[in-house]
Order: sequence, then structure tokens, then C-alpha cells
Amino acid sequence: MADSLLHLVFGGKVKNPQGLDFQDTSNLDVVGIFPSYKEAYDAWKGASHASVDDAMSKYVIVHLHRLLEPAED
Repeated sequence: MADSLLHLVFGGKVKNPQGLDFQDTSNLDVVGIFPSYKEAYDAWKGASHASVDDAMSKYVIVHLHRLLEPAED
């Protein structure tokens, strides 16, 4: 997995636009899983801009590679 740094992009309606508490987790918009941060960022930017008029919608990037291979302390 050394060359692949997977990132998940998803979003949905949040209870507070300053937080990450999603209103309905069964209705999240999963944009996709991407092999690089650049591709994930581009997808996040497109999804975020498409919902820019809805203050209660938020999209995020999750660094899956950090969950799959956490740093050892």
C-alpha cells in the first residue's frame, strides 16, 4: 500500500454548519474513494461548489490511508 494513499470524499446535511454532526447518516452522498489527495480534493471541491447555496450541506475528505496504517507511537 506504499504508493496508494486512499481518500474518501463524502458529504450531506449537517446539524450545525460549523461541525461534522451529520443529520441523516443513512442519506450521505458518497462521492468516491480516490488514490491521491489531489484527486480527492478536486472531487471534494466539485461537490462542495455544487452545494454552495445550501449552508447546511458539507463535504469532507477522510484520509483512509491513515486509518488503514496508523502511525505507531
